[in-house]
Amino acid sequence: MAFTRQEILNRLEAQVKAGRPIVGCGAGTGISAKFAEAGGADLIIIYNSGRYRMAGRGSLAGLMPYGDANAIVVEMASEVLPVVKNTPVLAGVCGTDPFRLMPVFLKQLKEIGFSGVQNFPTVGLIDGNFRANLEATGMGYDKEIAMIKLAHEMDLFTSPYVFDEDQAKAMAEVGADILVAHVGLTTSGSIGAGVALSLDEAIDRTMRMAEAGRKVRKDIMVICHGGPFDEPDNVGVALKRMPGVVGFFGASSIERLPVERAIRSQVEAFKSLTLA
Repeated sequence: MAFTRQEILNRLEAQVKAGRPIVGCGAGTGISAKFAEAGGADLIIIYNSGRYRMAGRGSLAGLMPYGDANAIVVEMASEVLPVVKNTPVLAGVCGTDPFRLMPVFLKQLKEIGFSGVQNFPTVGLIDGNFRANLEATGMGYDKEIAMIKLAHEMDLFTSPYVFDEDQAKAMAEVGADILVAHVGLTTSGSIGAGVALSLDEAIDRTMRMAEAGRKVRKDIMVICHGGPFDEPDNVGVALKRMPGVVGFFGASSIERLPVERAIRSQVEAFKSLTLA
């Protein structure tokens, strides 16, 4: 079922007031979404990298020309939305897509049953000359900011990824409800990132983004994502050191890493049996 923006905010604020972290969960399959909800997820987010991730490919596949990201999230809706009963589901929207009339597309997502949006795929994960040329040719992060602004005006809940202080300020200015401070691809598991910040560096970067967002709006919520924020123990340690950061968004951490371990250990258990 779909929720209004205010209903979601009320739920999340109640969690924080009770001293519980907000936990957003990426889901690349219906069963991931179903059991994320069973575990108490506050938000479920679906986007193209979830499908690729659960097909055994790295999350960066979502930034490559392997499919129409915005079409894929619509396809995934039919798998995920019917099995999620009482948790807001957000759509990952490629805001730089030059082949979408974004007001029409966001209206479509709302009518399908999504309660909000996130900016993914995002050029925030791209740097160097390629990123500079994307910005110069009209496919830059400013398009993602514009998409979040439009979604906010349509009363969709918004939880954008931000990668630096300037982006945190810009997203706060256009009405983002939660800033997801992204510190890089998740490191653990068989297809995790090979290069990442240390936990100390990730904490510092997250805090700088949180402070930048709160300079615009003191009440804005901030949660962390990526890099060394991979397992409950690490995230628990980090949250204790990040006052004002009120939760965690996990994608690989929520579905890929547990599945890798569970399937392998189950098969190993069967293979350890002996015949009569």
